Amino acid sequence: RFWRMKGRQVLFPMGFHVTGAPVVGISKRIANKDEKTIKLYRDLYRVPQNVLEEFTDPLVIVKHFASEYQRVMTDCGLSIDWRRRFITVDPTYSKFIEWQWKKLYDAGHVIKGAHPVRYCTVDENPVGDHDLLEGDKAEVIKFTLVMFRYGDAFIPCATLRPETIHGVTNLWANPTVTYVKAVVDGKTWIVSKEAAEKLALQDHTVEIKGEVKGSELVDKKVSHPLCGDVPILPAEFVDPDMASGMVMSVPAHAPFDYIALRDLQEKGKYKDIKPVPLIKVEGYGEIPAMSAVEKAGIKDQLDPRMDALTQEIYSAEFSKGKLFEKYGGKPVKIARDEVADLMTEKYDSVPMYEFDLRPVVCRCGNRVKVKILHDQWFLKYSDEAWKQEVQDHMNDMSLVPPEVRVEFDRTIWWLQDWACTRKVGLGTRFPWDTTQLIEPLSDSTVYMAYYTIAHKIREIDSKLLTPEVFDYIFLGKENKELPEKKKLEAMRREFLYWYPYDFRFSAKDLISNHLTFQVFHHCTVFEGQKDKLPKGMVVFGMGLLNGAKMSSSKGNVFLLEDAVKEFGADTVRMFLMGSAEPWQDFDWRNELVLSTKKQIERFHNTVLELKDVKGEPHEIDRWLLSRLQAHIARTTDALDKFQTRQALQESYFGIESDLKWYRRRLGKDAAGSKELHTLCSVWTRLLAPFIPFTAEYLWKEMGGEGLVSFAPWPVADKQLMDEKAELAEELLLRTVEDIESILKLIQMKPRAITIALAPAWKKDVFNTIAKASDKNTVVKEIMKDESMRKRGKEATDAAKQITTLIHRLPPYVVEPLVREPINERAIFEAAKGFLEQEFGVAIHIEDAEAAGHAKAAMALPFKPSIIIE
Repeated sequence: RFWRMKGRQVLFPMGFHVTGAPVVGISKRIANKDEKTIKLYRDLYRVPQNVLEEFTDPLVIVKHFASEYQRVMTDCGLSIDWRRRFITVDPTYSKFIEWQWKKLYDAGHVIKGAHPVRYCTVDENPVGDHDLLEGDKAEVIKFTLVMFRYGDAFIPCATLRPETIHGVTNLWANPTVTYVKAVVDGKTWIVSKEAAEKLALQDHTVEIKGEVKGSELVDKKVSHPLCGDVPILPAEFVDPDMASGMVMSVPAHAPFDYIALRDLQEKGKYKDIKPVPLIKVEGYGEIPAMSAVEKAGIKDQLDPRMDALTQEIYSAEFSKGKLFEKYGGKPVKIARDEVADLMTEKYDSVPMYEFDLRPVVCRCGNRVKVKILHDQWFLKYSDEAWKQEVQDHMNDMSLVPPEVRVEFDRTIWWLQDWACTRKVGLGTRFPWDTTQLIEPLSDSTVYMAYYTIAHKIREIDSKLLTPEVFDYIFLGKENKELPEKKKLEAMRREFLYWYPYDFRFSAKDLISNHLTFQVFHHCTVFEGQKDKLPKGMVVFGMGLLNGAKMSSSKGNVFLLEDAVKEFGADTVRMFLMGSAEPWQDFDWRNELVLSTKKQIERFHNTVLELKDVKGEPHEIDRWLLSRLQAHIARTTDALDKFQTRQALQESYFGIESDLKWYRRRLGKDAAGSKELHTLCSVWTRLLAPFIPFTAEYLWKEMGGEGLVSFAPWPVADKQLMDEKAELAEELLLRTVEDIESILKLIQMKPRAITIALAPAWKKDVFNTIAKASDKNTVVKEIMKDESMRKRGKEATDAAKQITTLIHRLPPYVVEPLVREPINERAIFEAAKGFLEQEFGVAIHIEDAEAAGHAKAAMALPFKPSIIIE
């Protein structure tokens, strides 16, 4: 709305992304009469019973909610071009995706191979971020299983730090857990039941032969060639669902291990076990874990600082640590891989893949595991050349807020090969294996280009949409055999008019996947056409409800439809745009939303009250109109930067505050001037993008031409800007507030008030300090002046006070004051009547040095001293 009012052609389309397994999962649960799911959609989403009964068909769910969302978005006043609406299972869209993937395949970015992926054993599908109820930030980490000999069996312990094997003093086993004895690839292992299931998914043959209680393992000995014999100690903190379910202990370098051993030894147990240091790292003692724990004063494992402390030591040892000479003397970052290779080659170690965060839960409710998939299709995001191409373009993109650039850059180089096909769900069939589907985050990357033609392409039979058709529409490649040439030419023109997109708006949790994927795909699809690559992205925050994250699956939501019905569309819009900047999380709280509704009502009533005022202009009108130009400029600047909260601070609260002061300055009996009609017109247009329904009503009431949505956006008029008028009122307002604060503090009825004005020499000091580039050293420069040195401490104290004052004053006050100082006496003399009416006593205006009062010496430029009698 803002850009349209500025005279730009704006394309705001909307489509519905339904690809993947979630919708299928919902339909299956409803078909299976799952009460929780039925209750969610019947009671929370209020799906009619006759429609709910048809939800066994995933496409019915898709069509129902697409229509519902369109209705609610329209009720919210979203000016969407609904002609371009599509869903990602439309046949024409699937043809577009096939063409896009042919480009990726031909460029060598689609490969087939084996890879560890997040996997749902119920759906028998790899899962992406959008397929998860929990754990969407979890990454798959490669651990090394260190194989400890236990009789005729092995006890594997997963580690990310194989180089610390020399410092192992014991293993930890959970005495409350029942482990299993399993034959893994022909050898007997003792692991948790959960670990046995995971290993079976990672290219191991696993056959469970029996059970072993954790308590039976305690105090037994295990051995490894690189650390010798070590005991198994009890530890209920060991999680059987983490890796192998047993942990090797390195108390010299792992804070958790150090504290766990210390706790047991304080009970008189295992006192013969001593930490074995093997890494020297600057800034830590001989035993890094011990020195770090004791320095931090940590008493037990439950201390919330433990995770951060552990990460601190691990990072320090990896980046700066070096093994003792007797263990090879190499830097940790080199020794780590060498030791892992050695253990794999000679000591039966194998890799195991596990999540760094847990739990990871599929939308079907099943716990997700890591599985090594074979004959799986991947997008080769690990390609260094492709990464560099994306990085080069990302450097040219406009990102809002700028701070997210670091996260985008990290994602580009962190991304590895991505499993891009699924067996279950909705979507486009994978062209090279039609038993599989392209997964959700991989088919939603160039759809912004599809928006430009979505309303026209449905006029063509999808069977005619060959790759050559899309080559012409999007790449301009001519072909004599093209069907429906006139229609294709129209689509080509439409695409060229709108593309590339200026800004893509999406949530911050998509930086690590979708938002970065789409730049990879654009770089390939539009290779050699840099002018078609995305220009910018705006990253949004998340929604909270009374301080907790909103989640439809958990029922912690307040439906947009309900919000509009209860508070009104304009209230919802203004709250969402005014409670936080777009990239910050907003917190929906009904009491705050109600406050926003009252603000809109005040605006509405004020405009209706002022729109027909016909009085002659007053002196204060020059100030009001000048302030209005500043609000126009700052609102425009904020919206140019997508700072909606800041824009509302200026366009709503700033103008409302000015009107309050304006009325106060006029006095109770004075009428406003006809200039208020101009203000109401500007004010309504400034708020039209935020509260369009209210703005349209008021625009009509004021006799505005057409719709305010298409009225010209206000432009600041320099001819109406009056710095001196603004400074005069700013000085007056600040002085009134100071007098009110003093009166409130002393709790007495004054007989008279004296305003003592700063002497000329203090104004010179003010100008010198304000102009100085280094305000920390400017006082010394001032005191070099002979006249200042004569004043001694008085001058030094004044310089310090003025420096503090300048830091507190906004730039829009300081800068014009330096350019052209104001006559403070003339301002107060002119407003003397107003001040006497405000406070009901005589007001005296005096020079501070002639006032004869000790407090007068405190007077500063733009901050006179107030003396209450």
